[in-house]
Amino acid sequence: MLQRGKVYLVGAGPGDPGLITVRGLNLLRQAEVLIYDRLVHPDLVAEAPDDAVRIYVGKESGRHCMSQERINRLLVTSAQDGALVVRLKGGDPFVFGRGGEEAQTLVEAGIPFEIVPGVSSAVAVPAYAGIPLTHRKIASSFAVITGHEEADKEESALPWGELATAVDTLVVLMGVKSLPQIVRHLMNAGRSPETPVALIRQGTTAEQFTLIGTLTDIVTKAEAVQLAPPVVIVIGEVVRLREQLQWFSENVGLEEKSKVRKDRRPRTEDRSQSPQSEFLDGLVG
Repeated sequence: MLQRGKVYLVGAGPGDPGLITVRGLNLLRQAEVLIYDRLVHPDLVAEAPDDAVRIYVGKESGRHCMSQERINRLLVTSAQDGALVVRLKGGDPFVFGRGGEEAQTLVEAGIPFEIVPGVSSAVAVPAYAGIPLTHRKIASSFAVITGHEEADKEESALPWGELATAVDTLVVLMGVKSLPQIVRHLMNAGRSPETPVALIRQGTTAEQFTLIGTLTDIVTKAEAVQLAPPVVIVIGEVVRLREQLQWFSENVGLEEKSKVRKDRRPRTEDRSQSPQSEFLDGLVG
């Protein structure tokens, strides 16, 4: 039974609106106040009731429409007003989404809450690019790290020595702007320059684009196509499996667009035709 005066921290999934959980969609369709992030698909925002209060609190690097402190206060005051509050966050609320901080704020204010996990981009986006994070013959471990450190920071807080040599597959979220530093840290710590790298932009959506390289050349390749967030970075031998396992039809991509200046029709299907989106309305009656 749903409870008013309660906050539901809901994971929206990695991009495709059809990848939200059934529980998350149920809550979204009953929200009285919807507080949502930048990477939440518009189709999911539209699932809230017509009379729901919709509040956008999205953040981009260097551009925050609302500070985290104000978001925290908004969650508390909305619940104190007796509303059923859905805090809709891209991916999973507890994976680099500040869901833990928001939950702590609710505890301190005595506000009841529920965590509704979401499909994290850390695993879903590589899967849509045909890259398994583990493989019995290739990779037995993976780590998910943030790349969102200051570009001019002299020392990183991450244990690059261990990450470079003790983990088979690295997944970096929010790291495209720090890509040169990430590559330098890994090679300085002993990772082979020939280690394959995948940069996957707007994964699981109709605009998905994947750029493949190695630690040696991936920075140059990314700069050549002016790759911009959101991007998931995958580093490790599993990237080589993409050639065999790619299944999702991607956009013609920035790489191709940089080579030709005439219009090209993308190979991907329209979003409305994706198998996940087709069943969105049928998930919850």
